[in-house]
Amino acid sequence: MHDEETLLLTNCHVASMAGGSGYGAVHDAALLIDNGKIRWLGTRSDAPRTGVRRIDLGGRWVTPGLIDCHTHLVFGGNRAGEFEQRLKGASYEQIARAGGGIMSTVAATRASTEEELIKGAIPRLRSLAASGVTTIEIKSGYGLDLQSELKMLRAARELESKVPMNVVTTFLGLHAVPPEFASRPDDYVEIVIKAALPVVAEERLASAVDAYLETIAFSEEQVERYFAAATALGLKRKLHADQLASGNGAHLASRAKALSADHLEYLDEAGAKAMASAGVAAVLLPGAFLTLRETKVPPVDLLRAAGVDMAVATDCNPGTSPMTSMLLAMNLGCTLFGLTPFEALKGATINAAKALGHDDEIGSIEPGKAADLAVWDVAGPAELSYWLGHSPLHTRFKGGVEVGLSHRERIAELEPGRRVDQSRVAHEARV
Repeated sequence: MHDEETLLLTNCHVASMAGGSGYGAVHDAALLIDNGKIRWLGTRSDAPRTGVRRIDLGGRWVTPGLIDCHTHLVFGGNRAGEFEQRLKGASYEQIARAGGGIMSTVAATRASTEEELIKGAIPRLRSLAASGVTTIEIKSGYGLDLQSELKMLRAARELESKVPMNVVTTFLGLHAVPPEFASRPDDYVEIVIKAALPVVAEERLASAVDAYLETIAFSEEQVERYFAAATALGLKRKLHADQLASGNGAHLASRAKALSADHLEYLDEAGAKAMASAGVAAVLLPGAFLTLRETKVPPVDLLRAAGVDMAVATDCNPGTSPMTSMLLAMNLGCTLFGLTPFEALKGATINAAKALGHDDEIGSIEPGKAADLAVWDVAGPAELSYWLGHSPLHTRFKGGVEVGLSHRERIAELEPGRRVDQSRVAHEARV
């Protein structure tokens, strides 16, 4: 589809996720798209009759394209061996002392070229696309030196040209203290503030910064200095907060007017109220909870009562959440954390957009927003949080352009005796 083409998606049901407590459903609907934007949404009987190209969606459901608002998708190597060791009884400390843990990923990432990082990330990104994702946030944080961090951010940006996906980059400058600064973490924080942040801002390699506030990572005072420097450079803030213990993370994120506070297993009532007052979104990450076999569930009831916007994300990373499906993240948000299917879909669309600061552009199906859409073979939106290991995705639209088929359709097109649409196969080869 050319940018100037006007397209009408018709014979569908739309979960617009626009306002209210429900899915914002429009039944027997039609969607008008022009220049990559949604121009009109209404019932099929009121749709324009002429002057547009039509696609009949066969009664399928349409939602906003899903948004994975917290990932560490770009990294070197993997830690499958450590996963096996943990299952055999090895502790994280034992693995770390043997050279494993996050530092093994740091070593592999530092040793990888930008091209190798891109090549390794593409299959993970395609898997997320197959689960309906059209926008992804990718953090740095496994380089822990200036050149490696910049390499990660550039690789993340380049992925947008490899797989049809909107990529939002975040500089996770304070993820862990690198081994060469083990005895002087304050010196490392100063280098990040004075050497790394200005380059990230000047080269526009990220729109936000992130930090890991925990006793095993960085202190409240260190993160506040880092956030103050980032704010002065025009960078937004995000925070890994209150995952392993109550550490005032929600309060710090609120004082810094951060976009989001993420994890939040140990959030307290005062922290939830502070987040609500400051407009900080909560990003729930059930993949890490599952992989680490945690027992402390994020206080979803407190977040609901305070009126905090709750997002859901995969936290895709090599150590604690090797997850590449937003549908699985939504399911686990329901089964492990007690979200409703509506809250899970809202958490993967409009609330995820809020967690990235892009809710004026994406996250709901409304006139003026980008036509980033997912089309599903389901009887209703609740099914998106229901299936385990199955993606009912029919296709995706990015900026009004159809950008991919589901795995099911790829298989169906290659069934013996079935005529293969070579143009679509060629398109998929490019994707």
